Amino acid sequence: MIDSPMEKTLPSFLGMNFESASQAVLRFLHERLGFSLWIVTRTVGDDWIVLQAEDHGYGVRSQNLFRWTDSFCSQMVEGRGPCIAPRSDEVLAYATAPIGRQIEIGAYIGVPLTLGDGTLFGTLCAIDPSPQPEGITQELPLVLLLAGMLSGLLKLELATVEANRLAERSRDEAETDAMTDLHNRRGWQRVLEAEEARCLRYGGGASIVVIDLDGLKKINDFKGHHEGDEVIRRAARIIRTTTRASDEVARLGGDEFGVLTVECARCEAEELVHRIRRQFASEGIEASVGIATRIPAEGLNYAWQQADEAMYAEKEARRGAQLHTGADLLQLGMALTPVTEQAPLCAECQ
Repeated sequence: MIDSPMEKTLPSFLGMNFESASQAVLRFLHERLGFSLWIVTRTVGDDWIVLQAEDHGYGVRSQNLFRWTDSFCSQMVEGRGPCIAPRSDEVLAYATAPIGRQIEIGAYIGVPLTLGDGTLFGTLCAIDPSPQPEGITQELPLVLLLAGMLSGLLKLELATVEANRLAERSRDEAETDAMTDLHNRRGWQRVLEAEEARCLRYGGGASIVVIDLDGLKKINDFKGHHEGDEVIRRAARIIRTTTRASDEVARLGGDEFGVLTVECARCEAEELVHRIRRQFASEGIEASVGIATRIPAEGLNYAWQQADEAMYAEKEARRGAQLHTGADLLQLGMALTPVTEQAPLCAECQ
Protein backbone atom coordinates (compact mmCIF):
# COMPACT_ATOMS: atom_id res chain seq x y z
CA MET A 1 0.00 0.00 0.00
CA ILE A 2 1.31 3.48 -0.88
CA ASP A 3 1.42 6.00 1.96
CA SER A 4 0.06 9.51 1.57
CA PRO A 5 2.65 12.25 0.88
CA MET A 6 2.49 13.55 4.45
CA GLU A 7 3.23 10.22 6.09
CA LYS A 8 6.84 10.11 4.90
CA THR A 9 9.10 13.15 5.09
CA LEU A 10 11.51 13.85 2.25
CA PRO A 11 15.14 13.37 3.32
CA SER A 12 17.13 16.54 3.89
CA PHE A 13 20.36 16.70 1.84
CA LEU A 14 21.85 19.37 4.12
CA GLY A 15 25.43 18.41 4.97
CA MET A 16 25.24 15.19 2.95
CA ASN A 17 27.57 14.03 0.21
CA PHE A 18 26.37 12.08 -2.83
CA GLU A 19 26.94 8.73 -1.12
CA SER A 20 25.04 9.49 2.09
CA ALA A 21 22.28 11.30 0.17
CA SER A 22 21.87 8.27 -2.09
CA GLN A 23 21.51 6.02 0.95
CA ALA A 24 18.90 8.33 2.46
CA VAL A 25 16.91 8.48 -0.78
CA LEU A 26 16.93 4.69 -1.15
CA ARG A 27 15.70 4.20 2.42
CA PHE A 28 12.98 6.81 1.95
CA LEU A 29 11.73 5.31 -1.30
CA HIS A 30 11.71 1.79 0.11
CA GLU A 31 9.69 2.93 3.13
CA ARG A 32 7.27 4.84 0.92
CA LEU A 33 6.83 2.57 -2.10
CA GLY A 34 8.08 -0.81 -0.94
CA PHE A 35 9.95 -2.78 -3.64
CA SER A 36 12.53 -5.39 -2.64
CA LEU A 37 15.50 -3.61 -4.19
CA TRP A 38 16.36 0.07 -4.66
CA ILE A 39 19.74 0.97 -6.13
CA VAL A 40 21.78 3.93 -7.32
CA THR A 41 23.97 2.87 -10.25
CA ARG A 42 26.71 4.08 -12.56
CA THR A 43 27.12 3.06 -16.18
CA VAL A 44 30.61 2.94 -17.74
CA GLY A 45 30.73 1.46 -21.23
CA ASP A 46 28.81 -1.80 -20.90
CA ASP A 47 29.45 -2.05 -17.15
CA TRP A 48 26.55 -1.31 -14.83
CA ILE A 49 27.90 -0.74 -11.32
CA VAL A 50 25.85 -0.69 -8.13
CA LEU A 51 27.00 2.27 -6.01
CA GLN A 52 24.41 2.06 -3.23
CA ALA A 53 21.75 -0.54 -2.51
CA GLU A 54 18.70 -0.90 -0.27
CA ASP A 55 18.18 -4.63 -0.64
CA HIS A 56 15.43 -6.75 0.91
CA GLY A 57 15.62 -10.06 -0.88
CA TYR A 58 17.71 -9.99 -4.07
CA GLY A 59 21.15 -10.16 -2.42
CA VAL A 60 22.53 -7.16 -4.33
CA ARG A 61 25.34 -5.18 -2.71
CA SER A 62 27.39 -2.08 -3.36
CA GLN A 63 30.07 -2.63 -6.06
CA ASN A 64 28.18 -5.51 -7.67
CA LEU A 65 28.74 -5.42 -11.42
CA PHE A 66 26.15 -6.20 -14.10
CA ARG A 67 25.91 -5.83 -17.87
CA TRP A 68 24.30 -2.51 -18.80
CA THR A 69 22.68 -3.72 -22.01
CA ASP A 70 20.99 -6.56 -20.09
CA SER A 71 19.16 -4.15 -17.79
CA PHE A 72 15.68 -2.63 -17.84
CA CYS A 73 17.36 0.74 -17.24
CA SER A 74 19.21 0.59 -20.57
CA GLN A 75 15.83 0.17 -22.27
CA MET A 76 14.30 2.97 -20.20
CA VAL A 77 16.95 5.58 -21.08
CA GLU A 78 16.53 4.72 -24.77
CA GLY A 79 12.80 5.39 -24.48
CA ARG A 80 11.76 1.82 -25.17
CA GLY A 81 10.01 1.38 -21.82
CA PRO A 82 8.31 3.59 -19.20
CA CYS A 83 9.99 4.84 -16.03
CA ILE A 84 7.40 2.99 -13.96
CA ALA A 85 6.06 -0.41 -15.00
CA PRO A 86 3.68 -1.88 -12.36
CA ARG A 87 3.64 -5.10 -14.43
CA SER A 88 6.98 -5.23 -16.22
CA ASP A 89 6.09 -8.39 -18.16
CA GLU A 90 3.48 -6.35 -20.07
CA VAL A 91 6.21 -4.09 -21.52
CA LEU A 92 7.90 -5.79 -24.48
CA ALA A 93 11.32 -4.16 -23.92
CA TYR A 94 11.36 -5.32 -20.31
CA ALA A 95 9.83 -8.75 -20.95
CA THR A 96 12.63 -9.54 -23.42
CA ALA A 97 15.52 -7.94 -21.48
CA PRO A 98 18.17 -10.55 -20.52
CA ILE A 99 18.20 -9.57 -16.83
CA GLY A 100 14.55 -10.66 -16.59
CA ARG A 101 15.67 -14.22 -17.41
CA GLN A 102 18.32 -14.11 -14.67
CA ILE A 103 16.19 -12.88 -11.77
CA GLU A 104 12.45 -12.62 -11.11
CA ILE A 105 11.11 -9.12 -11.82
CA GLY A 106 7.41 -8.32 -11.60
CA ALA A 107 7.56 -4.50 -11.34
CA TYR A 108 10.13 -1.81 -12.18
CA ILE A 109 10.89 1.84 -11.44
CA GLY A 110 13.84 3.65 -13.05
CA VAL A 111 14.90 7.22 -13.81
CA PRO A 112 18.22 8.62 -15.13
CA LEU A 113 20.91 10.33 -13.09
CA THR A 114 22.82 12.87 -15.17
CA LEU A 115 26.09 14.76 -15.11
CA GLY A 116 26.42 18.53 -15.35
CA ASP A 117 26.53 18.47 -19.15
CA GLY A 118 23.37 16.37 -19.34
CA THR A 119 25.09 13.09 -20.21
CA LEU A 120 24.04 9.90 -18.47
CA PHE A 121 25.77 9.04 -15.19
CA GLY A 122 23.61 6.13 -14.10
CA THR A 123 20.16 5.45 -12.71
CA LEU A 124 18.01 5.48 -9.61
CA CYS A 125 15.89 2.35 -9.91
CA ALA A 126 13.94 -0.37 -8.16
CA ILE A 127 12.60 -3.86 -8.86
CA ASP A 128 10.27 -6.25 -7.08
CA PRO A 129 9.44 -9.88 -7.85
CA SER A 130 5.68 -9.18 -7.64
CA PRO A 131 3.53 -6.89 -9.81
CA GLN A 132 2.54 -3.65 -8.06
CA PRO A 133 -0.65 -1.55 -8.04
CA GLU A 134 -1.18 0.86 -10.93
CA GLY A 135 -1.21 3.72 -8.43
CA ILE A 136 2.59 3.74 -8.19
CA THR A 137 2.72 5.51 -11.57
CA GLN A 138 1.49 8.63 -9.73
CA GLU A 139 4.75 8.65 -7.77
CA LEU A 140 6.90 9.39 -10.84
CA PRO A 141 7.19 13.16 -10.11
CA LEU A 142 8.54 12.37 -6.65
CA VAL A 143 11.10 9.89 -7.96
CA LEU A 144 12.18 12.36 -10.66
CA LEU A 145 12.51 15.12 -8.04
CA LEU A 146 14.77 12.98 -5.88
CA ALA A 147 16.83 11.90 -8.89
CA GLY A 148 17.22 15.54 -9.92
CA MET A 149 18.40 16.47 -6.44
CA LEU A 150 20.93 13.65 -6.47
CA SER A 151 22.14 14.71 -9.94
CA GLY A 152 22.58 18.30 -8.74
CA LEU A 153 24.53 17.18 -5.69
CA LEU A 154 26.63 14.91 -7.90
CA LYS A 155 27.45 17.80 -10.24
CA LEU A 156 28.76 19.94 -7.38
CA GLU A 157 30.66 17.09 -5.79
CA LEU A 158 32.33 15.96 -9.02
CA ALA A 159 33.45 19.54 -9.69
CA THR A 160 35.14 19.51 -6.28
CA VAL A 161 36.61 16.08 -6.99
CA GLU A 162 38.15 17.30 -10.25
CA ALA A 163 39.58 20.37 -8.52
CA ASN A 164 41.09 18.14 -5.83
CA ARG A 165 42.45 15.80 -8.48
CA LEU A 166 44.26 18.69 -10.18
CA ALA A 167 45.55 19.94 -6.85
CA GLU A 168 46.93 16.52 -6.03
CA ARG A 169 49.18 16.69 -9.08
CA SER A 170 51.09 19.67 -7.73
CA ARG A 171 51.58 18.16 -4.28
CA ASP A 172 54.97 17.53 -2.76
CA GLU A 173 58.16 17.40 -4.81
CA ALA A 174 59.01 14.16 -2.99
CA GLU A 175 56.46 12.46 -5.21
CA THR A 176 58.01 13.67 -8.49
CA ASP A 177 60.64 11.87 -10.56
CA ALA A 178 63.46 14.34 -11.22
CA MET A 179 64.42 12.93 -14.63
CA THR A 180 60.97 12.95 -16.23
CA ASP A 181 58.86 15.28 -14.01
CA LEU A 182 56.31 12.47 -13.71
CA HIS A 183 55.04 10.96 -10.48
CA ASN A 184 57.53 8.62 -8.86
CA ARG A 185 56.43 5.33 -7.30
CA ARG A 186 55.43 7.02 -4.05
CA GLY A 187 53.26 9.52 -5.91
CA TRP A 188 51.78 6.75 -8.02
CA GLN A 189 50.72 4.79 -4.95
CA ARG A 190 49.03 7.85 -3.45
CA VAL A 191 47.21 8.57 -6.73
CA LEU A 192 45.95 4.97 -6.88
CA GLU A 193 44.64 5.15 -3.31
CA ALA A 194 42.85 8.46 -3.99
CA GLU A 195 41.33 7.20 -7.24
CA GLU A 196 40.23 3.92 -5.65
CA ALA A 197 38.29 5.92 -3.05
CA ARG A 198 36.60 7.85 -5.88
CA CYS A 199 35.77 4.65 -7.74
CA LEU A 200 34.17 3.17 -4.63
CA ARG A 201 32.01 6.26 -4.20
CA TYR A 202 31.12 7.10 -7.80
CA GLY A 203 31.78 3.85 -9.69
CA GLY A 204 34.01 5.45 -12.31
CA GLY A 205 35.75 3.24 -14.82
CA ALA A 206 39.53 3.08 -14.65
CA SER A 207 42.29 1.09 -16.32
CA ILE A 208 46.02 0.75 -15.69
CA VAL A 209 48.69 0.49 -18.37
CA VAL A 210 52.20 -0.68 -17.49
CA ILE A 211 54.99 0.06 -19.99
CA ASP A 212 58.53 -1.31 -19.78
CA LEU A 213 61.15 -0.22 -22.32
CA ASP A 214 62.98 -3.02 -24.12
CA GLY A 215 66.69 -3.07 -24.84
CA LEU A 216 67.66 -0.20 -22.52
CA LYS A 217 70.53 -2.19 -20.98
CA LYS A 218 72.01 -2.70 -24.44
CA ILE A 219 71.77 1.05 -25.11
CA ASN A 220 73.48 1.81 -21.79
CA ASP A 221 76.24 -0.75 -22.46
CA PHE A 222 77.01 0.30 -26.03
CA LYS A 223 76.04 3.98 -26.16
CA GLY A 224 76.35 5.04 -22.54
CA HIS A 225 73.92 5.91 -19.77
CA HIS A 226 73.48 9.42 -21.09
CA GLU A 227 71.86 7.99 -24.23
CA GLY A 228 69.78 5.57 -22.12
CA ASP A 229 68.53 8.47 -19.97
CA GLU A 230 67.54 10.36 -23.11
CA VAL A 231 65.47 7.36 -24.29
CA ILE A 232 63.67 7.36 -20.92
CA ARG A 233 62.94 11.09 -21.23
CA ARG A 234 61.63 10.66 -24.80
CA ALA A 235 59.42 7.77 -23.74
CA ALA A 236 58.07 9.81 -20.81
CA ARG A 237 57.34 12.74 -23.11
CA ILE A 238 55.50 10.52 -25.59
CA ILE A 239 53.37 8.90 -22.87
CA ARG A 240 52.51 12.22 -21.24
CA THR A 241 51.54 13.95 -24.50
CA THR A 242 49.58 10.92 -25.75
CA THR A 243 47.45 10.55 -22.63
CA ARG A 244 44.58 12.84 -21.65
CA ALA A 245 44.98 15.66 -19.13
CA SER A 246 42.86 13.68 -16.64
CA ASP A 247 45.10 10.59 -16.83
CA GLU A 248 47.94 10.03 -14.39
CA VAL A 249 51.42 9.00 -15.53
CA ALA A 250 54.30 7.80 -13.35
CA ARG A 251 57.81 6.49 -13.70
CA LEU A 252 57.64 3.44 -11.49
CA GLY A 253 61.39 2.86 -11.55
CA GLY A 254 64.18 2.33 -14.04
CA ASP A 255 62.59 2.08 -17.48
CA GLU A 256 59.08 1.18 -16.30
CA PHE A 257 56.09 3.52 -16.51
CA GLY A 258 52.51 3.37 -15.28
CA VAL A 259 49.41 5.09 -16.67
CA LEU A 260 46.14 5.39 -14.77
CA THR A 261 43.27 6.19 -17.14
CA VAL A 262 40.24 7.54 -15.29
CA GLU A 263 36.58 7.79 -16.28
CA CYS A 264 36.99 5.67 -19.38
CA ALA A 265 35.94 2.28 -20.69
CA ARG A 266 38.30 -0.57 -21.56
CA CYS A 267 38.10 0.18 -25.29
CA GLU A 268 39.30 3.76 -24.70
CA ALA A 269 42.28 2.51 -22.68
CA GLU A 270 43.12 0.04 -25.46
CA GLU A 271 43.04 2.86 -28.01
CA LEU A 272 45.44 4.81 -25.79
CA VAL A 273 47.84 1.85 -25.85
CA HIS A 274 47.64 1.74 -29.66
CA ARG A 275 48.51 5.45 -29.84
CA ILE A 276 51.48 5.02 -27.50
CA ARG A 277 52.76 2.07 -29.52
CA ARG A 278 52.51 4.06 -32.74
CA GLN A 279 54.37 7.02 -31.28
CA PHE A 280 57.06 4.74 -29.84
CA ALA A 281 57.50 3.03 -33.21
CA SER A 282 57.85 6.38 -34.96
CA GLU A 283 60.78 7.24 -32.66
CA GLY A 284 62.38 3.81 -32.69
CA ILE A 285 61.51 2.97 -29.08
CA GLU A 286 60.68 -0.64 -28.26
CA ALA A 287 58.54 -1.51 -25.25
CA SER A 288 56.42 -4.23 -23.69
CA VAL A 289 52.96 -3.13 -22.58
CA GLY A 290 50.31 -4.59 -20.29
CA ILE A 291 46.78 -3.32 -19.65
CA ALA A 292 44.11 -4.22 -17.09
CA THR A 293 40.73 -2.67 -16.22
CA ARG A 294 39.59 -2.17 -12.65
CA ILE A 295 37.16 -4.80 -11.40
CA PRO A 296 34.93 -3.25 -8.69
CA ALA A 297 35.28 -6.23 -6.36
CA GLU A 298 39.11 -6.20 -6.62
CA GLY A 299 40.20 -2.56 -6.94
CA LEU A 300 43.02 -0.67 -8.62
CA ASN A 301 45.95 -2.37 -6.89
CA TYR A 302 44.78 -5.67 -8.32
CA ALA A 303 44.44 -4.07 -11.76
CA TRP A 304 48.02 -2.80 -11.41
CA GLN A 305 49.20 -6.32 -10.61
CA GLN A 306 47.31 -7.73 -13.59
CA ALA A 307 48.71 -5.08 -15.96
CA ASP A 308 52.23 -5.75 -14.68
CA GLU A 309 51.82 -9.48 -15.27
CA ALA A 310 50.46 -8.85 -18.77
CA MET A 311 53.46 -6.64 -19.55
CA TYR A 312 55.94 -9.32 -18.41
CA ALA A 313 54.06 -11.96 -20.40
CA GLU A 314 54.45 -9.83 -23.54
CA LYS A 315 58.13 -9.27 -22.79
CA GLU A 316 58.75 -13.00 -22.35
CA ALA A 317 56.82 -13.77 -25.54
CA ARG A 318 58.97 -11.27 -27.44
CA ARG A 319 62.17 -12.77 -26.03
CA GLY A 320 60.98 -16.23 -26.95
CA ALA A 321 60.20 -15.11 -30.48
CA GLN A 322 63.65 -13.54 -30.82
CA LEU A 323 65.36 -16.70 -29.55
CA HIS A 324 63.27 -18.83 -31.89
CA THR A 325 64.14 -16.60 -34.81
CA GLY A 326 67.84 -16.77 -33.93
CA ALA A 327 67.74 -20.57 -33.73
CA ASP A 328 65.94 -20.76 -37.07
CA LEU A 329 68.58 -18.56 -38.69
CA LEU A 330 71.36 -20.70 -37.24
CA GLN A 331 69.75 -23.89 -38.55
CA LEU A 332 69.17 -22.25 -41.92
CA GLY A 333 72.84 -21.16 -42.08
CA MET A 334 74.05 -24.66 -41.22
CA ALA A 335 71.77 -26.15 -43.87
CA LEU A 336 73.08 -23.79 -46.54
CA THR A 337 76.79 -24.30 -45.68
CA PRO A 338 78.34 -27.09 -47.84
CA VAL A 339 80.17 -29.75 -45.86
CA THR A 340 83.35 -29.10 -47.81
CA GLU A 341 83.17 -25.37 -47.06
CA GLN A 342 82.80 -25.32 -43.31
CA ALA A 343 83.99 -22.20 -41.52
CA PRO A 344 87.50 -22.52 -40.03
CA LEU A 345 87.75 -23.30 -36.35
CA CYS A 346 88.82 -20.53 -33.99
CA ALA A 347 92.05 -20.87 -32.04
CA GLU A 348 90.36 -22.09 -28.85
CA CYS A 349 88.35 -24.76 -30.70
CA GLN A 350 91.43 -25.97 -32.51
